[in-house]
Amino acid sequence: MRGVDYYPEQWPLELMDDDLDRIVELGADTIRIGEFAWHLMEPAHGAYDFSFFDDVIARARSRGLDVVFGTPTATPPAWLATECDIASRFADGTARSFGGRHTACPNQPDYRQACEDVVRRLAAHYRHEAGIVAWQLDNEFGHEGADDCFCDACAVAFRAWLRERFGGDIERLNDTWGTVFWSQQYNDFDEVPLPRATITTHNPALRLDWLRFRSDTLSRFAADQARWVREERPGAVIMHDFPGGGLAKHVDYADVAKSLDVIGYNNYPVWGGQKEPLPPAEIAFGLDHMRGLNRGTPLWITEAIMGAQGHDVTGFLPRPGQAALWSVQALARGATGLCYFRYRQATKGAEQFCYGIIDADNRVGRRYREVRDVFEFARGIEPVLEAPVDAPVAILADYRSRACWEIQQQSILMDVPAEMARWHGLFHARNIMVDIVAAGEDFSGYRLLVVPHMILTDPTVADRLGDFVSAGGTVLVMFRSFAKDEDNNLAFGATLPLLTQEWLGVEVAETESVQSLDEFCLDRCADSWSGPAQARGGVFRDMLTAGKGTEVLYRYRDEFFPDYAALTRRNTGKGRAYYLGCLPDRDLQEAVVDALVADAGIAHVETPEDVEYVRRGEKAFVLNHRSSAVTCDLPGHGAIELAPFGYEIIEAVDAD
Repeated sequence: MRGVDYYPEQWPLELMDDDLDRIVELGADTIRIGEFAWHLMEPAHGAYDFSFFDDVIARARSRGLDVVFGTPTATPPAWLATECDIASRFADGTARSFGGRHTACPNQPDYRQACEDVVRRLAAHYRHEAGIVAWQLDNEFGHEGADDCFCDACAVAFRAWLRERFGGDIERLNDTWGTVFWSQQYNDFDEVPLPRATITTHNPALRLDWLRFRSDTLSRFAADQARWVREERPGAVIMHDFPGGGLAKHVDYADVAKSLDVIGYNNYPVWGGQKEPLPPAEIAFGLDHMRGLNRGTPLWITEAIMGAQGHDVTGFLPRPGQAALWSVQALARGATGLCYFRYRQATKGAEQFCYGIIDADNRVGRRYREVRDVFEFARGIEPVLEAPVDAPVAILADYRSRACWEIQQQSILMDVPAEMARWHGLFHARNIMVDIVAAGEDFSGYRLLVVPHMILTDPTVADRLGDFVSAGGTVLVMFRSFAKDEDNNLAFGATLPLLTQEWLGVEVAETESVQSLDEFCLDRCADSWSGPAQARGGVFRDMLTAGKGTEVLYRYRDEFFPDYAALTRRNTGKGRAYYLGCLPDRDLQEAVVDALVADAGIAHVETPEDVEYVRRGEKAFVLNHRSSAVTCDLPGHGAIELAPFGYEIIEAVDAD
């Protein structure tokens, strides 16, 4: 799929033929339409009219262009907002005003019914339209705060969710949450509050269930929309365009992905207010997260960019060739489709400063030519894009644990998604591919697992990790993992880490949260370890006692706690497990990653800094993220000259 995001409803009708002709000349084969056009499809309640899009699709079909059609539920029309109270609400009860997007609450019955009606009518109307190759659900679930709502409909739905979760037994809820604390026992589910602002704080178990409920709200909304489309158009290909930053939102994208046939991703290395683009490793982290959702599902970039972006504040303008490089980076890391946002810069509305392939002057320029070149490149490597991406490493993502850290941050420096990205970046610097995988998914096929601060203990995941190590895998477990039960409570009578001590070989004797990255010294104490003799650490400190057969690699240098381990290593079965009790400095992090890679037997190709090597099947992409030319020496290829923001595709080399 090579496409553009096209909004013909925003332009005079007489421009459409010229637009579509230029889109074909661009090398595109697809247009993505409809996602924000509810009022055009239903200008009054129950008065459906799809004639405008009938015309668009017919004109596209005559030019051989396929269509990705978006359900319009992200932008309900003004008449619906006027007739019914569908607005979502902030935590203080203030309604979100009509005028933006995603301002309706998915738990509001009138909105849900209106969504079902328009989606079913739309899908039924185009039941036999062969030109529609995929259906996009809504737009960017959870984006811009749309994952939170505190309206009365959410209160009703939350209490119903709790009744289902606890089997209608309010005493089971009381016992699970420990509501005897602060005299919070409930006689009925209708007494349970939403976690709005209060004195001190709400019960952590209530808050965790609230965030589980928030995620389930959007996951069920996605699943319902997918079902509505499939029931009206059997065999429909269903996708969704996820925004970046999903690991910090109140929706588990891995759950949403279960309803999809295609993963879409809106890839924005720059946005409003940015002085410079995201670093290459951070862009790769977002791509690897999307690729890890529902592995094996095709990945499309549904919004690639060419120009500067922003709503009220504009950001960095990609330099010539730079945005094209980001597109090729996405193809290298697993994408099979590429769609650019947007065909033409808008002249009206909130996105006037989201610059497109062409500007509002409607003239073909540099960015148009760059997109044309990328499409030509992509068309020439289609067999390569059919090959899977082989990642030997997985970082486990657990929505509930991330929610737990949000509820009780413990250290003001604790940021789980940022820590995941930090460790991912070390593998990226070594050109080692990493999948970001939900902890509940099958991870047995990897060679190395990184477990970042999985504070909630899922017994099944703990057992599977033990089996993974015993079978020959390498695991790094980071501080404050397996410290709470699944309900966000501490475990009585049990030492930490819970359910994992047999294969980790450590106990957490004491623990401390610190508010510094550079709080204490670490001393190497193992001759078999080649890392730095001394290091620094911070953020948190799990003080470890090592069991028999567990090697202590570093201890904390501390006059009060001189005997506690900070980093341990244990051979279990055919594999090896590490426990890291704090956030170490960069030198020790590098040493840890090198040891993990060596233990797992993972070979990799070395390149100069800011040059990315990505293998896909029998080919490899070499990408220069520098603004200057670079020479890259690769085994079997010799010196490869790469222009500023240049890229090449070569035969894959044997890694050392």
